[in-house]
Amino acid sequence: MMGSATPEQMQAGMEDWQRWSANAGEAIVDLGSPLGEASSVGGAASGNADEHITGFSIIQAESRDAVTTLLEHHPHLKTLGDSSIAVLEVMSMPGM
Repeated sequence: MMGSATPEQMQAGMEDWQRWSANAGEAIVDLGSPLGEASSVGGAASGNADEHITGFSIIQAESRDAVTTLLEHHPHLKTLGDSSIAVLEVMSMPGM
């Protein structure tokens, strides 16, 4: 999508990201990066993955509700189409 954006649209998108990251503040562990095409390895799912994950960020919060609040104005949710954000919890491993 960014490949077809005008310089003005790209600038506005970057400003949205800067606003969101400033509001999220120290909750951001890793602002992340865009991701390329996904693929799967092993089992019946080998080959192209059906997931449409376009990027990632790592944030830290006290609860799932706190994560939801942090993501309410996330720039990705302003993109055209049926945009959503998958929230995955990183589980702690005993002894690690």
